[in-house]
Amino acid sequence: MNKLSMDPTPRLVNGSSAAPATLLLAHGAGAAMDSPFMTAMASGLAEVGWRVVRFEFSYMAKQRISGKRSPPDRMPKLKQVFLEQVESEAALRPVIIGGKSMGGRVASLLADELSAKMNVLGCICLGYPFHPLGKPQQLRTEHLAVQKTPTLILQGERDGMGRQDEVETYTLSPMVSLQWMPAGDHSFKPTRNSGLTETENWTAAVTHSSNFCKRLLSS
Repeated sequence: MNKLSMDPTPRLVNGSSAAPATLLLAHGAGAAMDSPFMTAMASGLAEVGWRVVRFEFSYMAKQRISGKRSPPDRMPKLKQVFLEQVESEAALRPVIIGGKSMGGRVASLLADELSAKMNVLGCICLGYPFHPLGKPQQLRTEHLAVQKTPTLILQGERDGMGRQDEVETYTLSPMVSLQWMPAGDHSFKPTRNSGLTETENWTAAVTHSSNFCKRLLSS
């Protein structure tokens, strides 16, 4: 099931309301909640038994209507929209928050606060933007060094916002686990000579995410 919500914040819902937990996923800076990547993650996770809710930040919802590209909202507004979505879901069942790139970053910044006061079990980052493209010195890892909430980061080995050889030098909390997508870029697309396909890496990402959620529920 893929149901579009008509709430002020646009949402897409996949999976059964009887699922043991909801994965609340936000999109990245440049692509909407119904991008091929987000659709593959949501549908794949729903197929293996999870309820998945995708939502759009204000700037992307406006962009969908106007057709004109605009920069992301500032972080306080992004966090507020995410928080409102968590509040609407956490009263119903356990929630795992996360998202693609910027969406995952926002989730990771909120994770400790929300896990302390709401039914939020963990965080999944699908391609974390460890630094802006071409600016490896501008790290976005300060909070990840002290993260208390179980956090899974799925990262392409050749991600331009954090390659494996770069990320392995960073100081990250023991609560942050990394799973490398072979030969993958920021959206896990592998090189042609790797022998892998984009679909295979996306399927693997669904499997890793689902297994992480199962561990959260069983702990």
